Formats: sequence, C-alpha cells, structure tokens
Amino acid sequence: MPVFTYACKDCGGKFDLLVGVTSEKAEFKCKKCGSKNIEKIIGSFSIGKAGGGSGSSGPSCPTGTCPF
Repeated sequence: MPVFTYACKDCGGKFDLLVGVTSEKAEFKCKKCGSKNIEKIIGSFSIGKAGGGSGSSGPSCPTGTCPF
C-alpha cells in the first residue's frame, strides 16, 4: 500500500496516510484538527543513476551546473 502526503485546507497541517487500493477519500481526515477538507500533495522523489550506484564515486560538480 502506498503512503501519500496530504495537506489540510482548514488548518494547514500536513500528514502522511497509508492508503489502500479500495480506500475512498471520504474516510480520511486531518490528524491535527479532524477536518475532511484535505488534498493530496505531490511529494518529492529521486531518480537514481543507471546501475544503482550512489554516485559517490563519480566526479564532483561544485558549481551544480555540470552536464551529467
């Protein structure tokens, strides 16, 4: 089951929920204030390099503008 991050539109609280495939949004409520006025927010994620390496053995790029 995936974990999604939600934000409460009433109090601004953010929280994670473990969501089943058949779950309906109506079941969810803010853990801080109990409101059902919540929305799923897009979380950040990382895409690794091919080969599964951590990248620590590769060249460094102190400027952050390197082409790799």
